[in-house]
Amino acid sequence: MAYDIFLFDLDGTLTDSSLGITNSVIYALKKYGITVEDRRSLYRFIGPPLTDSFRDFYGFSEEKALEAVGFYREYYRDKGIFENRVYEGMEETLKELKNRGKRLIVATSKPEPFARRIIDHFGLAPYFEYVAGMELDGGRGTKAEVIAYALSACGIEDRSGAVMVGDREHDVAGARKEGLPCIGVLYGFGSREELEKAGAEWIISRPEELCDLI
Repeated sequence: MAYDIFLFDLDGTLTDSSLGITNSVIYALKKYGITVEDRRSLYRFIGPPLTDSFRDFYGFSEEKALEAVGFYREYYRDKGIFENRVYEGMEETLKELKNRGKRLIVATSKPEPFARRIIDHFGLAPYFEYVAGMELDGGRGTKAEVIAYALSACGIEDRSGAVMVGDREHDVAGARKEGLPCIGVLYGFGSREELEKAGAEWIISRPEELCDLI
C-alpha cells in the first residue's frame, strides 16, 4: 500500500470521545424534555454532523436541530470536549508513520476550533501537518467538504498518494466522493458490516495495523 498522505478522522479514530459526546447530547435533549435510558444508543451521534443526527434520530426540524447543537455546545465547549482519551497504541502509530516520512492530516466533522483544542490538549499536534474541520456556523458540513478543504489547505493537488482513515460510513463515503480510498477501523464506533457496505478498501482492528499495511 503505497500512500504518503494519511487523513485521519478524529472521534472514534484518534480518540474515544464517547463520554463527552453522549453527555453533551444528553444535556441538549433534556432541554426538550427527552431522557435517555441507554447511553450507548447515542453512539450513533459520533461521526455524522450533529444537525443531521438530531434531525434523523429525533425528528427535529432544521431550525430545531440547529438550536439543539447550540445547547450541545454549552456543555461540550468547556467540559465534554475533554471527557475523551487517545486510543491505546495511537500515538505510537502516529510517531512511526511520521518516522517513515508520511504526511498526516486531521479531517473531522467536528468544528475545527474544538478539534484543534483536542489535538493540542492530548499532545498530538506535533504529528499533524494540519487540523481540518467544519466551521462553527455549519459550513463544510459534510466529510467530503472537509476532506477537500484539508487537501487544499495543505497544497495537495495530486490525490493519488492520499488515503482516509475513519471508523464510520461517512468517512468512507466522503473519501470516495473526493476520489480517495478509505481504511476503516473497528476499534471506533462503526461495525465491520457498516464499513464493508460503505466500500472501505481495508479494515483494521488496532491502530498499530496501519503500520503493517504500509
